[in-house]
Amino acid sequence: MIDPSSSEEDSEEEHGPQHQSHHSGTHHGTHHHHPAESSPYHHHSHHSDGGSSNLEVPNNAVISRSLSPSSAVSIETLNHSVGSSRANSLPRPTSPSPSVASEKTEVDLQEKQEREEEERKRRIQLYVFISRCIAYPFNAKQPTDMTRRQTKITKHQLETISARFQSFLKGETQIMADEAFQNAVQSYYDVFLKSERVIKMVQSGACSQYDFREVFKNNIEKRVRSLPEMEGLSKETVLTSWMAKFDCILKGLGDEDSKRPSRMQQQSLNSELILSKEQLYDMFQQILGVKKFEHQLLFNALMLDSADEQAAAIRRELDGRMQRVAEMEKNRKLMPKFVLKEMESLYVEELKSSINLLMANLESLPVSKGSMDSKYGLQKLKRYNHRSQGSLAKLEGDSADSDTQLTKLDVVLTFQLEVVVMEVKGLKSLAPNRIVYCTMEVENGEKLQTDQAEASKPMWDTQGDFCTTHPLPAVKVKLYTENPGMLALEDKELGKVVLKPTPLSSKAPEWHKMTVPKNLPDQDLKIKIACRMDKPLNMKHCGYLYALGKSVWKKWKKRYYVLVQVSQYTFAMCSYKEKKSEPSEMMQLDGYTVDYIEASSANLMVGMGKHLEGGRYFFNAVREGDSILFASDDEAECHLWVTAMYRATGQSHKPTPPLTLQDKNSTISKIQGDADRARKHGMEDFISADPCTFDHASLFKILQNLTLEYRLNDPYCSLGWFSPGQVFVLDEYCARYGVRGCYRHLCYLSDLLDRAEKNVMIDPTLIHYSFAFCASHVHGNSNDFRPDGVGSVTHEEKEKFQEVKERLRILLENQITNFRYCFPFGRPEGSLKATLSLLERVLMKDIVTPVPPEEVRGMIKKSLETAALVNYTRLSSEAKIEGTLSSSYEDDLRGETMVPPSKKLDDLIHLAELCVDLLQQNEEHYAEQLRKAERQPSAQPTSSNTGTPVRDAKQQSSVYRYCMPQHATYTPPDPTAFAWFSDLLVEHAEIFWSLFAVDMDRVLAEQPPDTWDSFPLFQILNDYLRADDNLKNGRFHQHLRDTFAPLVVRYVDLMESSIAQSIHKGFEKERWEIKGNGCATSEDLFWKLDALQSFIRDLHWPDAEFRQHLEQRLKLMACDMIESCIQRTESAFQQWLKKTVTFISTDYIIPSEMCAMVNVILDAKNQSFKLCAVDGIDVHQYHTKIDDQIDKTLASMNQGLISKLMSVLEASLSKISRYDEGSLIGSILSFTNVHGSGKDLGQGYVNFTRNCMDQIRGKVTDELWILNFFEQWYTAQINMLCNWLSERLDHTLHPYQCTCLAHIIKKVYSDFELQGVMEDKLNSKAYQTISQRMQTEEATCSLTLGQGESGEVLDDDSDTRSKSKANLMETLSEDGNYVANIGNMVAGRMGNIFGKGIGGLSTKFGGGTSSWF
Repeated sequence: MIDPSSSEEDSEEEHGPQHQSHHSGTHHGTHHHHPAESSPYHHHSHHSDGGSSNLEVPNNAVISRSLSPSSAVSIETLNHSVGSSRANSLPRPTSPSPSVASEKTEVDLQEKQEREEEERKRRIQLYVFISRCIAYPFNAKQPTDMTRRQTKITKHQLETISARFQSFLKGETQIMADEAFQNAVQSYYDVFLKSERVIKMVQSGACSQYDFREVFKNNIEKRVRSLPEMEGLSKETVLTSWMAKFDCILKGLGDEDSKRPSRMQQQSLNSELILSKEQLYDMFQQILGVKKFEHQLLFNALMLDSADEQAAAIRRELDGRMQRVAEMEKNRKLMPKFVLKEMESLYVEELKSSINLLMANLESLPVSKGSMDSKYGLQKLKRYNHRSQGSLAKLEGDSADSDTQLTKLDVVLTFQLEVVVMEVKGLKSLAPNRIVYCTMEVENGEKLQTDQAEASKPMWDTQGDFCTTHPLPAVKVKLYTENPGMLALEDKELGKVVLKPTPLSSKAPEWHKMTVPKNLPDQDLKIKIACRMDKPLNMKHCGYLYALGKSVWKKWKKRYYVLVQVSQYTFAMCSYKEKKSEPSEMMQLDGYTVDYIEASSANLMVGMGKHLEGGRYFFNAVREGDSILFASDDEAECHLWVTAMYRATGQSHKPTPPLTLQDKNSTISKIQGDADRARKHGMEDFISADPCTFDHASLFKILQNLTLEYRLNDPYCSLGWFSPGQVFVLDEYCARYGVRGCYRHLCYLSDLLDRAEKNVMIDPTLIHYSFAFCASHVHGNSNDFRPDGVGSVTHEEKEKFQEVKERLRILLENQITNFRYCFPFGRPEGSLKATLSLLERVLMKDIVTPVPPEEVRGMIKKSLETAALVNYTRLSSEAKIEGTLSSSYEDDLRGETMVPPSKKLDDLIHLAELCVDLLQQNEEHYAEQLRKAERQPSAQPTSSNTGTPVRDAKQQSSVYRYCMPQHATYTPPDPTAFAWFSDLLVEHAEIFWSLFAVDMDRVLAEQPPDTWDSFPLFQILNDYLRADDNLKNGRFHQHLRDTFAPLVVRYVDLMESSIAQSIHKGFEKERWEIKGNGCATSEDLFWKLDALQSFIRDLHWPDAEFRQHLEQRLKLMACDMIESCIQRTESAFQQWLKKTVTFISTDYIIPSEMCAMVNVILDAKNQSFKLCAVDGIDVHQYHTKIDDQIDKTLASMNQGLISKLMSVLEASLSKISRYDEGSLIGSILSFTNVHGSGKDLGQGYVNFTRNCMDQIRGKVTDELWILNFFEQWYTAQINMLCNWLSERLDHTLHPYQCTCLAHIIKKVYSDFELQGVMEDKLNSKAYQTISQRMQTEEATCSLTLGQGESGEVLDDDSDTRSKSKANLMETLSEDGNYVANIGNMVAGRMGNIFGKGIGGLSTKFGGGTSSWF
């Protein structure tokens, strides 16, 4: 079995340069001949050993080949075609200085030169046959419906393309691209362009820019489809834009592609087009190694530009083939061996039928307009073949129509005449200003007139076009002058001339003497006329001859003769008289033989006593019972007549001019010169060789092999398909020279398999067609199953078919096994599908019985099992870690290398990524394509390069599809292999993973306990497997699950223990510094819980039951851990409260540690939903439980903190309680003014509240909790103040108390308003009660004390009073004078006890300004 990934360089070195590759290719195809058969052409064939390549000298460019495996050609025939062989040459004399080595070298050199010469001669002979096919094809035409092939990418171009993509990725180009396109190109470059399989595909000649473009297009389609929808930008637009950018990168902007191709390159690039004859000649000169000057010699000697000569050669060939068939009928030993004895007669009938078809094809070619509708069609074949002993007449049956004779109406010719009157001279009697003109007419038909001219310058350039059926027409030209008379009716005739042109007369202008009336003075008039008479297509020659016959032309005299071709097989010799369209006499040339004859012999033929007057050069036409003698006065004319009649008769004997004619005549010397030049260069044998004596099957095998080698080396990605021009020439050769279609395709298959086994990409569809053709031929039991209607099957064909079938089966098995490397990235498109379809065809025993499904499935399964091992082994080798994974045990035992387990695990993870990529590519490039093919079955195979369906041959003409692969008319089997391959590809993947599992188990077993570095391996594999519907929960997936389940359980157990220990130790050492949303311990706890849950969730455990178990366990763990965290935090909070129970000064600030504790609880509340609920649903009620505990804890913490803050307000109120009315200490304090004004105390409390609010605002992270806490604190403060005032409802407040409370109430309201406490919370009923009380107390103080210091104190803050209080005091300020008077009276009575302070207070109230409210 051949490894498709082996290096292509071996085969390339074996082939050598391109001009040598043809020879090596043909040599490879010669090892299938039978050893018993001998030929001068394969005397060295024992050097090759079967299909193995032999080691020969690289410069041995010419290697001889076997003409045919079944050659029945004699040695004499071969010697005739190629000259003497080495077998007949004299032995080389012994060297005077004996040296065994040098003598052997010289002998080898001589043998090599002889082989090269024999090969050259055979190629030239083959070129002669090819050039005749090109010159005059009548069976095939160049097909115009073949798939246009893409130009292939070479190694150099691949390097250039890779460099362009590298430049783009480095940002060195001007192509603008977004990140998504950049990533797509990067992936394309890494996965595709850098792949070794792409290099192999380029080396195999199967890679084109179309393939590069399609791979990228398929890649980005998935990427773009996965992108989110963008408003105003469709995904089709994105795809189009990306492909345009890709084309810019692929084609580049340099000048290397803009260089004009050389002539040879341009000629190769034109091979896909419809080629002209000259281009076909050039192509096959290169294919066969024929030099240009050799072609020119052959072209001239073979008269390839003469259609008549080529048609005559074909008629001679067909006549010779009929004679060979007749000989074969008599001597059955000349036939090849057939599978059945009865096929010999069938073979003869097939040969006759094929010759009959060729004659029909030749007859169908039009000679002239209307000849296709003539009644002289295939009947000519029956009369023509009298020389073949009537074999075809027997086949067709005798018919009365065979005696149908031509009539005179069948040989009517149509001539085109052009008459140009140029000038007249000799007009002397006319006045210079007289008007003259000319008229012209043919056979009294329509008259044409020239332009008018003056007599002084009688010049014209007027052309008259005429059409006539007269071979000898009369053209009359008359000269007139205008008649000046008033009553003149006609112009005056000055002269006339009558011309009698023929197709052979001169076309150049000539002067003619005019006939002038006697009464005119100018008797010496001359006129210059150019008269051209065209030769009709069906007129082969014409001229004057002497003739004498028995039934026609019974009198020896000179007549005008025309050789008329009625059809391809019917010619007539006709004699004409002047001005007559029908011949006076005619003779049909069927069955005549023409030859030169001496004058003396001519006289003898006429008889004694008669002397032939007229004619110097004689020739005659003879057939049974009839003889006609012709003679010409001119030697060249005689030779032209003999040549034309020789072509018309189709005789095998070629006339040879007698020695008396070898003078220096121009025509004869030219033809003879061509023959002499050809003879000088050794071309005479090739030119004169009879094609009927050659084994064309073996010659065609050589030709087809060389053509295929040339095709595979041209710039196109042909995959083995011939170009239209090559198909045309090969078809024409097979049809013209009778190469059997089955033999042709068997040789073709052998040549294709030779290339495919050397890793050259061959289209499996092409192989399918040729194989189906051969199978239909070998196994068909009626013409319904035989594509070309040939029912005979030779032993050689059957044996060669079985050999090809076995080779093909081995090749297909190898290709399916190595499908990733034979069809990289699914290219060529549809090739794998075509290969599977071909496999079903090859496994069929015949063309009717379908192959058992188990057999096909078994073979594909076996191949894919092997493919799994091949792919895994190669992938490990590419990753360069196979030694690490497979040889580690042995190396460790020997002590040679010590690979650490971590390195093995890293390598295993890398290998897993490569395995995933490989199977994803298999799915994308192979399985998906086959599933599409299964959904869209096709009735015929498709061309694998472009997917273009090839039309059924029933829609094509068998004539023009002769031996084309498309003409294999068959119905392919049901493509069940597509579905089988897709299913078996899943089994292939399981086997592939089982190989990986061996390495995985080994590496995991070597890992130390309680290490978790292997989890990334599980994630890579599980993410791939769970996304694949075919592999999900498969064997390997189950194994993977069983392998990692204990690790997951162990990991969760250890993580639970670790988290519990971290909580215990963390809170013991916790310093309650704010970190993140809580403290260090809580942050670590919540991160661990979230990371653990995320990790387990990201594992996407395939078993639902185990996944739910893990999920429930992790949620319960989170609930327990959070509960423990809350309890620890609450305990620490209560301890901190107890620490500060004795510190109730206004200097107190809430510690940041307590704020951190609050944050921990708040963060626990936020985290608990995510950690304890499942996808937002509290399935296990863990979140409800923990949420209730958090709410209770927060309420407890809020209550404790507010109690602590309220203790400070309570302490401040206790201080001003000493000034209560009736208190002795209050009177003393007021009198001595020890504590100053009440504002200081109030401001101290206000500062306390502000500091605490700032601390809470800055340290606590939850805004909602802060607002709620502030509302509770504010409410508690207002309630305490209200209660304190309510207790003193019956007493008047001391000014000190009034001042302190007024400042506190005002500032608390404004500060909490700034913190975001809502208006409805601020302006509560308790606050309104306080406000009313304070209004009353202020009024009382103002009336009692008058103007004093307290007024000044209150004045400082009068501008910040609340609106509600200002409205309440408006009524008081309206009666300000009354209040002022009361104040003055009280101040006067009290004397100097209170002094200015009360007076100042009264002044404030009485001055009309607004109160502190």
